[in-house]
Amino acid sequence: MAMIPNQLPLLVADPTGRSLGLDLPPGALAGPADDPWLWAGHGPAGPAAWSALRPAARGAGLLPVLLGVERGLEEWELEPERMSDPADHEADEVLAGFWGSAREGSWPGLARAQPPAADPEAAAATVAEMLTEPGFWLEDARPALVPARRSADIPAVIGWTGPVNHENDVARLCAVLRSWEDRFGARVVALTFDQLVVSVAAPPRTSEEAGALAAEHLAFCPDNITQGIYGTLGEYAEKALLDTPVWTFWWD
Repeated sequence: MAMIPNQLPLLVADPTGRSLGLDLPPGALAGPADDPWLWAGHGPAGPAAWSALRPAARGAGLLPVLLGVERGLEEWELEPERMSDPADHEADEVLAGFWGSAREGSWPGLARAQPPAADPEAAAATVAEMLTEPGFWLEDARPALVPARRSADIPAVIGWTGPVNHENDVARLCAVLRSWEDRFGARVVALTFDQLVVSVAAPPRTSEEAGALAAEHLAFCPDNITQGIYGTLGEYAEKALLDTPVWTFWWD
């Protein structure tokens, strides 16, 4: 995978990240000592962590993400060496292939892009803050930094294997996430062992738009619909996508 210059090795000698303009809490690096692919804090992120970490993206090519660690990171089986480059894949082709194995009939194609209703970075910060508020399901999530060019690439850079029963090269799914970044202002906000949370600055505003996007979600993550709380694709579109600034995906 094409990588950007990795600033994480600097944290070996400078664990607070002050040389990068950061003030990190205690944490640890994951991956080779000379080329780690993840820094993760030891303790819960808290609602303010995302905004505190975000300057790293501008100054050091590091992007923030929240890690839900109800199962320890050692159980995640991260395998970055197995993943290809998201740039080698086209979202439409990836989704069409998944559609053909999950549904009868022709792939309907990609949904139309939406003009952002908010700044995508501000939308991501709002979602991250909400998810880590006391009482929310990611209140114990750890703060993390990843050397990635864009938010959509984070799962591939760390070699996340959460969707392995659906796709064992997560870079193919990252190609779709890149497309959602471009069309809907999406940002990867959080990962757990088998879940992905995405903020959305430009969600669909009409039932027609939500229905078109629902087809993409079915191809991307069939378990969201076939094993989720929504009985039909139309119900999923109306209740999980229409005017909704957070998308959550889960793979069995």
